[in-house]
Amino acid sequence: MNQPADSAAMIAAISGALADPGPDDRELLASIVGVARSIFGAAASSIFLFDRDADELVFEAVSGEGEEFLVGTRFPAHRGIAGWVVDTGESMTVDDLADSPLFAQDLAKRTRYVPNSIMAAPVVHREEILGVIQVLDPHPQSRSSIADLDLLAAFAGQAGLALHGLVRSRAARRALDLGGAEFERLAEIVRVLAELGPAQRAGGLRLVDSLHEVLSGMVR
Repeated sequence: MNQPADSAAMIAAISGALADPGPDDRELLASIVGVARSIFGAAASSIFLFDRDADELVFEAVSGEGEEFLVGTRFPAHRGIAGWVVDTGESMTVDDLADSPLFAQDLAKRTRYVPNSIMAAPVVHREEILGVIQVLDPHPQSRSSIADLDLLAAFAGQAGLALHGLVRSRAARRALDLGGAEFERLAEIVRVLAELGPAQRAGGLRLVDSLHEVLSGMVR
């Protein structure tokens, strides 16, 4: 790739990093699982990110049991209830996990909490499955309720927006890190503008987008 193309790619990375500041997305994910756990009267609620490159599910937010240590923990992407949800794109509620052939008890033991029941739904953004939201041991009135699965799907919709922002932000920052010394100044721009307030950041983003258009025109 020639130098203008490299520069255009890096400017696109800056735009992505500025558009989706990671800390805000992490706070939103934490809020979603906290509210979900409270609404369902559950022992725990969590959101997994589907890491396609590693083919793993990663705890991105946890409320309740395991919240002190589970964030960042990884599991195989295609095992257990969460794995089934990722593979099928369907929601699921199981009242008695001991009788479920899909339940991976060995993975549950690694979280230090083995639930009796679960509700789980795919986290989707623009038809792409980004992860799974789950609620462990919800109050009995929530079990097997279609209305409650619809409510969980609403939480999943919010989580999809936050996960999309988090993934985009991380990819953009990785691109900056891999850009080498010649892009250190651009990385510094990201750090400076990311600390600005929303209105000022929006103005900086418009400036970066304009530069992106100019460089993209040079490539054509």
